[in-house]
Amino acid sequence: MKVILFGGTGMVGQGVLRECLLDSGVTSVLSISRSRTGGEDPKLRVAVHSDFLDFSALESQLSGFDACFFCLGVTSAGMTEQDYTRVTHGYTLAAAETLARLNPQMTFVYVSAIGADSSERGRMMWARVRGKTENALLRLPFKAVYIFRPAGIAPLHGERSRTWLTRFSYTIIGPLLPLLQYTFPRYITTTEQLGRAMLKVARSGASKRVIESADINSI
Repeated sequence: MKVILFGGTGMVGQGVLRECLLDSGVTSVLSISRSRTGGEDPKLRVAVHSDFLDFSALESQLSGFDACFFCLGVTSAGMTEQDYTRVTHGYTLAAAETLARLNPQMTFVYVSAIGADSSERGRMMWARVRGKTENALLRLPFKAVYIFRPAGIAPLHGERSRTWLTRFSYTIIGPLLPLLQYTFPRYITTTEQLGRAMLKVARSGASKRVIESADINSI
């Protein structure tokens, strides 16, 4: 399986990249990033790209892939709805529309978040934008699109967020994550579980297109 990865330098993306590189069934990974993805591996190729609203310059490198794992995301804290929409919706759809045209047999897996608002009419800005993005992806002509909605994510194997606010949050709650995972197993997953679940869904499909936190842990 040939995989394209977005967001490989973030906490979730680091975990997904690790699982891809460890998986013997994954023959190659193209990581598209603004900066060099850490680590070296013969299966990994990095394309450094600056404009995530326009992927035309990379189109010659984007054909012939079986799956895309889209892990790129930002916190909405301190962002206007316009700016959050540009990143969360604009970047995602720019990439997905390009890939759907070049790889119609691809499976596209998008990491969203628990609470995303599919109605697009709720009070919470981030949830509306996430829901709008999910709905747009599900309409694209891929072989399949799956939406992952994790709740709490425990980083393993040294993965860490590039966002200071998220790092600070994990500094506070990190010691409690094992207890939370034991107490609320439906709502806490790990970067390892998330990566493995995404790989399994890309290979074998799933019974539903929107995959909640409890589903991730059971895949």
